[in-house]
Amino acid sequence: MDPIIVVTILGGIIFLLLVLGAPIKPLRFIGQGMIRLIIGALFLFFLNAFGSVFDYHIPINLATASVSGFLGIPGLIALVIIDLFVL
Repeated sequence: MDPIIVVTILGGIIFLLLVLGAPIKPLRFIGQGMIRLIIGALFLFFLNAFGSVFDYHIPINLATASVSGFLGIPGLIALVIIDLFVL
């Protein structure tokens, strides 16, 4: 799939979840968690897009997306450090 289409679809989903929200509290927590996972996947996508210049790649899966999504930029930096020094 073309990366522009993927980013557009994910951005649309995030926009709909932010605008419409979830009326029930458990659904709201699930929705916020899903938004964080999508944002984490986007962080990793952009890291891989810019890292391709330096031949650097972190796989996008549930574990890495959740770390970068729930911890934000510090989680993304931690993934890079772990990848460079541990693995």
